[in-house]
Amino acid sequence: MPDESTVTQIILALGGLGLFLYGMKLLGDGLELAAGAKLRKILEKITSNRWLGALVGVIVTAIIQSSTAVSVMVVGFVNASLMTLSQAMGVLMGATIGTTVTSLILSFNISQYAPIFIFLGAFMVVLSKKNNTKYTGQIIAGFGILFFGMTTMSSNLKPLAESDAFKTLISSISNPLLGVLFGILFAALIQSSSAAVGILQALGAAGALLLPDSVYIIYGIHIGACFTAVISSIGATKDAKRTSLSYVLFTVFGTVIFSVITLLTPFTSWIQSMSPNNVSLQISLVHIVSTIVSTLVLLPCVNLITKISCMIIRGKKEEEEKEPCRLKFVDERILKTPPIAVNQVTKEIERMSTLSNKNFKMSMDALLNKDDKIIPKVSENEEVIDYLNHSITSFLVRINGLPLEDHDLIKIGSYYHVVSDIERIGDHAENICEIASRIIENDEEFSSKAIEEIKDLKDLVENVITDSLDLFFGKSDDPRLLESISNCEQEIDDKTEEYKDNHIERLSKGECSAAIGTLFMELLTNLERIADHSTNIAFSLSPNRV
Repeated sequence: MPDESTVTQIILALGGLGLFLYGMKLLGDGLELAAGAKLRKILEKITSNRWLGALVGVIVTAIIQSSTAVSVMVVGFVNASLMTLSQAMGVLMGATIGTTVTSLILSFNISQYAPIFIFLGAFMVVLSKKNNTKYTGQIIAGFGILFFGMTTMSSNLKPLAESDAFKTLISSISNPLLGVLFGILFAALIQSSSAAVGILQALGAAGALLLPDSVYIIYGIHIGACFTAVISSIGATKDAKRTSLSYVLFTVFGTVIFSVITLLTPFTSWIQSMSPNNVSLQISLVHIVSTIVSTLVLLPCVNLITKISCMIIRGKKEEEEKEPCRLKFVDERILKTPPIAVNQVTKEIERMSTLSNKNFKMSMDALLNKDDKIIPKVSENEEVIDYLNHSITSFLVRINGLPLEDHDLIKIGSYYHVVSDIERIGDHAENICEIASRIIENDEEFSSKAIEEIKDLKDLVENVITDSLDLFFGKSDDPRLLESISNCEQEIDDKTEEYKDNHIERLSKGECSAAIGTLFMELLTNLERIADHSTNIAFSLSPNRV
């Protein structure tokens, strides 16, 4: 039966492990939130060049320190058709390199400063009212907790080095096949290659594990880190599933390559000679060298890897085309990365606004040209707009509950109103189609003067819609545009009243029928309200434009 001191050490080691894992999560989440805007800009630079994609993967993962988060994010992007399979593979390969930064930092002995980091970080989180400052504090505190947990774990794992049972376990998993399998299960359980390698480093620092015992476990960890990406692809498109499978194939090929290298060359001895007496650094070097070399060797083979995944997961892309009533840019996977979720829901709102604007133009064409063939298409688009309105609003509620940067919180707050305004524009466009339908059915005609007034208002409203959407979605940075929109909206209000008076005068002179007069008044009201909703969109972020 173990004595009291042994039990205490086991409890402290478990506590240290808990602190280490919590610190890793705190650090990663804080980095992800603090770097949200940078993350979006970097991901927008992705091109079809696989080397540039790999560089993006390295940078993004180095920023947020989680290849798991990046892999889930990338699978989500492929699922939303924002990234091709080849682009995704470049990013994922680079991500495996970016995640090694943590292991290198952990190999240095700066644990004596951990309490200072914890104090400073907690101080910033508790006292600051700004989210951005809190996230910086979270990074600092997470960094300190990470090292404090690792030190606690390492110092209390030292008795394991003398344990016969532990020695037997280590000797069994030093077998290449068992070591790789253990590494796969270990990383899949923890769902973080950085944390899994960090725990190995803690065991190495405690003297309970040597490099020859852990090298194959490290290779297995690389495969196990794909587990979350595989899970996230369940229920996704075929390309998203192929992305996760290609990621698995890449890590499996890399593991095979380095297992052979380790068996046939003095690779382990070479690493040990680079950092004698520092097992933690040796483990980090194996992690770094194996990922970099595997990426450099296999990156030129991206097309081959993707072809293999396509052979395994068969089917053409057109077979999985979905109904237009669906969210194209956001899904559950995107919510795991709040800064990206904000960016993606913005794209979804822009898509909705494009449909509303298109419906306005088509409804006016149907009215002015008396073309009843356009009307069914407007109705189809309106169904999509209504679906997007409800679905986007639901996602906004969920995103608003996530930790966000201050400027993203302002955006989400404005988006609720903007989505409603866009939906109302679509409703008024449908009303115009109903007016057009009644005119066509009853074979009514507007007077030539009324047509001129309608065309005049149509052009003004169209300008307000375009300018408002350009301003809101950042397509124009003209400082005078907001004032121009306001002036144009006022002009529409004035002309609406003027044209109503003109029409009443035409009715009194018998130039127009009472039936067409009612439709004219309804049309003016709808045009004026479309302009109002468009102006609301332009002013939704003012004066706190972000």
